[in-house]
Amino acid sequence: MERIAIISDIHGNLPALEATLQDIRAREIAQIFCLGDLVGKGPHSARAADICRAACAQTVRGNWDEGIYKPNDNPTIQWHQRQLGQARLDYLRGLPNTIELRLGGRSLRLFHASPTSVYDRVRMNDAPDKHEAMFANTDFTGFDSSPDVVGYGDIHSAYVKSFRGKILFNVGSVGNPLDGTQASYAIVEGARGEPGGAFALQLVRVPYDIERAIADAADAGMPELDEYAGELRTGRYRRAG
Repeated sequence: MERIAIISDIHGNLPALEATLQDIRAREIAQIFCLGDLVGKGPHSARAADICRAACAQTVRGNWDEGIYKPNDNPTIQWHQRQLGQARLDYLRGLPNTIELRLGGRSLRLFHASPTSVYDRVRMNDAPDKHEAMFANTDFTGFDSSPDVVGYGDIHSAYVKSFRGKILFNVGSVGNPLDGTQASYAIVEGARGEPGGAFALQLVRVPYDIERAIADAADAGMPELDEYAGELRTGRYRRAG
């Protein structure tokens, strides 16, 4: 049986990333996939990008990863761009759209947000037809396989939904969870390439030092510090009503 850890939405939060990777190592999981948004929001975008590049077997592009390399007159975006430097911006720009594999007799597709783009947001409580559309083949995903299992990130809220013999799951966020205050990631398990067999999916929560993450941001002089601290301490989006 092969086990794969799937992380997403690190957002420059080094204490959360370190705690998550430590938990993955303690479980003796050798392979890690990342579903994007390595950067932004937190103060350690450069470190997060470097660590994920070294630790993850495959990484897809998120909306922050796509947007961060474009010219922008927003001072907060410019601050994060300066932390990253051109070489990392080029790396983020070149990340693929999807990860495809077979595990436990099932075809898995992993992407950041949806099968149409890194910006098309799909939430846990959306209508059933929107969830079913997550299994579609599109120009964004390609047409080489038809997934039985789809995993994604983007919404910072972990969940699992099963219907019509298919499984849809969200891994949550390592560095900016909005369904609690602990880092979140997923583990999938099964025999690689086997035509039929057991398949398992687990969501994992990992506590980390939130106050250290906020102190790191303050020490770095990061813009929008109060908004960032509020999200980490409460698990509530800064612009939520």
